[in-house]
Amino acid sequence: MRFYKETNFKDTQIGRIPKDWEVVRLGDIASNVYYGITAKAVQERTQLRMLRTTDIKNYKVEWDSLPYCQITEQRKDIQRYFLQIDDLIVSRAGTAGMSVLVDKHLKDVIFGSYLIKIRLKDNGYPKYLHFFFRSRFYWNHILSGHAGSTLKNINLPVLKSTPIILPPLPEQEKIAEILSTVDEVIQRTEEIIAKTERLKKGLMQELLTKGIGHKEFKDTQIGRIPKDWEVVRLGDISTISSGNTAPQEKKYFEKGKFPFIRVQHLNELAKGKYTVHFDLINERAVSELRLKKFKKGAIIFPKSGESIKLEKRAMLIEDSYVVNHLAVINPLSKGVNNLFLFYCLCRVKTSEYLTQTTMPSLNLATIKGFLLPLPPLPEQEKIAEILSTVDEKIEIERKIKEKLERIKKSLMDLLLTGKIRVRI
Repeated sequence: MRFYKETNFKDTQIGRIPKDWEVVRLGDIASNVYYGITAKAVQERTQLRMLRTTDIKNYKVEWDSLPYCQITEQRKDIQRYFLQIDDLIVSRAGTAGMSVLVDKHLKDVIFGSYLIKIRLKDNGYPKYLHFFFRSRFYWNHILSGHAGSTLKNINLPVLKSTPIILPPLPEQEKIAEILSTVDEVIQRTEEIIAKTERLKKGLMQELLTKGIGHKEFKDTQIGRIPKDWEVVRLGDISTISSGNTAPQEKKYFEKGKFPFIRVQHLNELAKGKYTVHFDLINERAVSELRLKKFKKGAIIFPKSGESIKLEKRAMLIEDSYVVNHLAVINPLSKGVNNLFLFYCLCRVKTSEYLTQTTMPSLNLATIKGFLLPLPPLPEQEKIAEILSTVDEKIEIERKIKEKLERIKKSLMDLLLTGKIRVRI
């Protein structure tokens, strides 16, 4: 495949495009655009399945997982609601604007009433449109008039009026082929990540209950563990505390230089454990609010609020200040490896210890009572090293995926605007 840089452009309502390309309305290249049919998901095998808005995730559908359904409205021509290969489906509510391409032959799938089906004429290549529906040009149009608010719904007139950059058909096919190739590589990377995460889960179960090379075991309150391991209370091997009320006023963040960790900062972690996002507070905040500083390597997890149920755990990547909704754990002695302790705490379901008040919470006494297995230190270190190596493998694959997604985004911009063209 050969590429070249385009130099001959014309101005259009959505920007500059090559002179031999067109800007058309979606309604001009679609032979049919219409809403779906009302149906309800059922348990029994009705021989009929249904695509719903909630089934479309990140422009994909798990076709084999769709529910069976029962049509609940009278329509004369049911056949037109069956999905066929190359149909484009757009969600008109929920994740409004999200789309998917039917990329396989289906015999028994209809589409729900909150979806819109598009069938293209011969001058539109479905896979090209599938990528165009992910572009800024599409979303700029769909979101126009919704500035500052959440897009709740789109209708047929809005969708049909979407301006489409339309290269000649052979070029549409080539562009779709290139972007599909990148998509396939991203998909393979996602599969490697998922497989490695399953491996980690299995290793944690094995290593944190059976250890390494043990032949003799004993029954304990937390199940069977190697004979020479102990069962300890978390409060006996570590200090347990919590942070401070979060600073609110702007003056505490001006020229901030000290990390302040909030609960939401546990949503994205590096190497499966380290917080990478945080607020920055200044010396005035530390001094006036008398904030406690916690050492690098401390283990943190939610102890109040609905976020407890998400079972997030993290470690401080540097000395930090922490919000009072987080519990902070530090090993008491050199006989406890904090990385081993982190992995042990990942297996404790804190949501099972909630105090039922108006707001879910864990008191520090409850946290101190968590029972954990404790191998000799060398075995703790070996187990932590094995699990950490798997975390690093996952981190590498995630970075590869992020890089591929950036490449794809850049390619989409170049190819869909004709700045770079494929020689046909």
